[in-house]
Order: sequence, then C-alpha cells, then structure tokens
Amino acid sequence: MSAVTKAEDWLTDLAGFQGEWQGTAHGAGICVIANRIDGPGSGPRLHKHPYPEVFVIRRGSALFTIGSEKIEAGEGSILVAPAGTPHKFENSGPGPLETIDIHQNGSFVTEWLE
Repeated sequence: MSAVTKAEDWLTDLAGFQGEWQGTAHGAGICVIANRIDGPGSGPRLHKHPYPEVFVIRRGSALFTIGSEKIEAGEGSILVAPAGTPHKFENSGPGPLETIDIHQNGSFVTEWLE
C-alpha cells in the first residue's frame, strides 16, 4: 500500500511551496525540505549531516559552498553534498530561489557549524 501525504500536512506555506517532510513515519528513508528564499544573500548557514544531501534548484540561482568548493548553480541543477561535508548556500539573485533538498535519511540530523 502506498502512503500519501497531502500538501497541507507538510507544507507550512502552500502558496510559497515551503515545508519539511520526514520520511521515517511514512516508511521512507529520506527527508525533504521545500525552500523559498526571497532575498539575495539569504540562505542556511554552514552545517553538515552524517548522510548525503541532494539539492534540486527549481527556480533562481544560488551560490553553494560544499567543502572548499564554491559553485554557482541555476534552475534545473542538481548538487550533492557528501556525508560529513560542511555546506551552505545562498540566493545569488536577482529573484527568489526555490530548492528541493533531499536528505538521505528518514529523519533530520544536522550539526550547525556557524
């Protein structure tokens, strides 16, 4: 049997498509974050996870720092931060940045470094 989670059950902002979903409760080994970052220069601060994180850019562009690399990426790009690798990203403008972030773990485990 499949499990369905309705948008209103995990998105905190339906119009802006923002929210977090943890898969363990649904039999999945992943977590999902839907981000919308309106202002250039904004984004999550440096952190790491004991598992890989995959980023899919839906709209806009971002400057990612993954380990010692700085990567400019735009719509449709997919980036991977390997397990244990410090990473962060910020909206590089000019408009909003929308990402889908997939954590390869059924619950979030984050160590904030900044």
